[in-house]
Amino acid sequence: MPATTPDTLRMTIEAAAEAIRAREISPVSLVESCLARIETLEPRLNAFITVTADLAREQARQAEREIHGGGYKGPLHGIPVAVKDLFATKGIRTTAGSRILAEWVPNEDATVVRRLREAGAVLLGKLGLHEFAYGISSVNPHFGDVRNPWDTTKIPGGSSGGSAVAVVASEAYAALGSDTGGSIRIPAALCGCVGLKPTFGRASLAGAVPLSWSLDHPGPLARTVRDVALTMRAIAGYDPRDPISADRPVADLLDGIDRGPQGLRVGVPTDHVWDDCDPAIAAAVRRAIEALARAGAAIHEIPWRRAAEYAKAASAILGVEARAYHEGAFPGRSSEYGPLVRARLALQGDVDADTYARSLELLRDGRAGMADSDLDGLDVLAMPTVPTRAWTIEEAKEVGRPSEWTRITRIFDLTGQPAISIPCGMDQDGMPIGLQFAARMWDEAGALRAARAYELVRGPFPLPALGG
Repeated sequence: MPATTPDTLRMTIEAAAEAIRAREISPVSLVESCLARIETLEPRLNAFITVTADLAREQARQAEREIHGGGYKGPLHGIPVAVKDLFATKGIRTTAGSRILAEWVPNEDATVVRRLREAGAVLLGKLGLHEFAYGISSVNPHFGDVRNPWDTTKIPGGSSGGSAVAVVASEAYAALGSDTGGSIRIPAALCGCVGLKPTFGRASLAGAVPLSWSLDHPGPLARTVRDVALTMRAIAGYDPRDPISADRPVADLLDGIDRGPQGLRVGVPTDHVWDDCDPAIAAAVRRAIEALARAGAAIHEIPWRRAAEYAKAASAILGVEARAYHEGAFPGRSSEYGPLVRARLALQGDVDADTYARSLELLRDGRAGMADSDLDGLDVLAMPTVPTRAWTIEEAKEVGRPSEWTRITRIFDLTGQPAISIPCGMDQDGMPIGLQFAARMWDEAGALRAARAYELVRGPFPLPALGG
């Protein structure tokens, strides 16, 4: 059987799956190549907290036996993936990037991890993140800072920084992250990959360490839109273990995904999303939207008067619920937290009950149809993912450094609508820029179709020159 090459590691999941099914590549050789790349790159990138090399080899051998025996499970069978280290993994430590949970070894998998395994995916390990997922930089005083593969002096975004880095650096074909205020889409934007936050309740949170019960969303990151759709299809669906999981049918997320931009109705909000946006980011996103228009999409500028209100409510809910989750350990064990998260928790006591209640009321109304009404006559909304260029790691370590990184992304954590980030260009420093699409509740297929339409117009996006 032919050996894998660096080009093999950059294959799409679909291409690698077809090669596995045709027995042109073995899952074992794919895993060995990923592990070798991890060993080469990790001293520079620090995307992984735990590498499960022995387990990955065992699962790859099992996948190979199953496939050769006629038991092919689908396009993730034998594909090496990795998961953010706040999803429980049976028999494997799950740290949430924290000192407090550093030795926790769960007795069972999180539901999304179990579903990946049931689809035949091979687990390479657990990925680095901002401590307890409470931040946007993925600098971490306990397990080391995750570094952007385009410039290792800069942050990869967070909190799912390791997830984005692993797929962009070709250490894994896909990764799981979580998104509470933008924590999938922000690192996808800063690292140059695709990241999907699905509808609230579409994928189970059972077995995930929470940040905010009302806002947390698990979701996939990968190098292409179709690969994200494949991974999302594997983890989606009702889970009776999770009280917020929705018992709704899951559409075939690849059906119609390649229809292209012709006839796509795109709304471009005029409120909030362009405020204080870096000029290079705004220009790149507007060029991307114009490219869709030239290719046949219908572009409509629209008012979005509730945008700032949604963003403010999301911030209030996150602060209160994060503090509530940590009540058993903070402030009593405050010395065990890193300085950034310790400072954030200390500041969250000033949100009053009335503000929290009104914010939850807006969340309820938004998810009950009010937010979807903003898309009347449209398929998706389009806007920047983040308004700010990547900080250096040293800048990100400054406690209290002002930021509005999540001012756009967190809107959709509140409304619960699906939102996806896709790279749309580079800034003057050679760092990726993200374009974000959002669709109606339960319409992941619509968000994916829009992102794929832009991907087809844009063409392939480069990967960082890391060597190997």
